[in-house]
Amino acid sequence: MTLPTTSVTVVGSINSDVVASCERFPEPGETVSGTAVSYGQGGKGANQARAAARAGASTTYIGAVGDDPAADRVLSSLSDVHLKVSAVPGPTGTAVITVDGRGENTIVVIPGANAALSLADDDRQAIADADVLLLQLEIPIPVVLDAARTAQRAGTTVMLNPSPVRVLPAELWSVVDVAVVNQSEADELASHRVHVPTIVTTLGADGARMRGPHGEVRVDGLGVDVVDTTGAGDAFTGALAASWHLSPADRLARANAAGALATTVAGAASAPTAGQIDALLAR
Repeated sequence: MTLPTTSVTVVGSINSDVVASCERFPEPGETVSGTAVSYGQGGKGANQARAAARAGASTTYIGAVGDDPAADRVLSSLSDVHLKVSAVPGPTGTAVITVDGRGENTIVVIPGANAALSLADDDRQAIADADVLLLQLEIPIPVVLDAARTAQRAGTTVMLNPSPVRVLPAELWSVVDVAVVNQSEADELASHRVHVPTIVTTLGADGARMRGPHGEVRVDGLGVDVVDTTGAGDAFTGALAASWHLSPADRLARANAAGALATTVAGAASAPTAGQIDALLAR
């Protein structure tokens, strides 16, 4: 298969992740013993940028870090991404993640520098020059809207992963071309009568589906040994953006494979390469 050649610009968060593993999650007020701890790069924006680049896209990431030691550590993991990152006073965003013995996770996010992100003119040019703009909701909504408006004016496809879920301005939805959601988020969009031309829904172990102008496409889940589900949705979304020039069926198949492979590796920065995606699809 020809590797993806889509150019992707991602505007979003970057975090320093602290991942604690334990056999089971504690109940409120309870302390449990952990089995391991690790530190790495996270944040939905940076995760999705890394996933898009590893899936074969020419990728630019726009974000903000603090003036603390964590900044260099998290940026070092994005060596294959063109970075347009500003440094602001204060801490880099942080996520505290707990993973249980089944691979499920809970996450607490402290926004830090992500809350101070804003767009400069050269950032807007990077958005206008891309085939796909990829957005999430871990940065200020006015920045998300600014980026989406810029993309719409330039004819860039606007892809939004509306997570964490919240009520969004109608104006933002009016400029979104593609929404990438899980089943509960899809149900919420339907309950609020939100219309998006294309909706891509991840279904966990059951695979994924895409509904849009070309009808509905569905792919089944892929059997893998799950270690940690953290970052699987971001791997899916980044690979979907990277594959956007392909047919709807191929876009969805590659994204589904990327999401499945991400669950076989611990940590949020777990996106697979294009070659690994190809190998899984060839099984």
